[in-house]
Amino acid sequence: MAEFIAAVCAAGGVPRKTCLRLTLLVEELFTNTVVHGHGRDTEAPIHVTFAVGVDVIALTYEDTAPAHDPFAKVGVPDEAAGVEERPVGGLGVMLIAAMADRVQYAHIGGRNRISLIMPTGRTSP
Repeated sequence: MAEFIAAVCAAGGVPRKTCLRLTLLVEELFTNTVVHGHGRDTEAPIHVTFAVGVDVIALTYEDTAPAHDPFAKVGVPDEAAGVEERPVGGLGVMLIAAMADRVQYAHIGGRNRISLIMPTGRTSP
């Protein structure tokens, strides 16, 4: 997957920093699919598509895990709480939401579909 994302970024002239962020986002989504969606054991496929524009990248990630909107309950962590007091998990979803300009979830045709829009990170000439 990392090679696919790198090829998409290279073809679209996307800066390395943005490409690394996209790779991280897809890794987080994939980990959530396998661990939480399929209970750690699956060979179910995922589908990832990209559309690279001048200023933004659209990422669509689909899986066949049971319907679940991971962004429905994303909250800001309590920074005053100690590590022992903070809940386990949820940081990946929060990271995804923070890195993207827009996040949408839908369950369509038996698939979870997460659509993200994020800036390309290109600098203007």
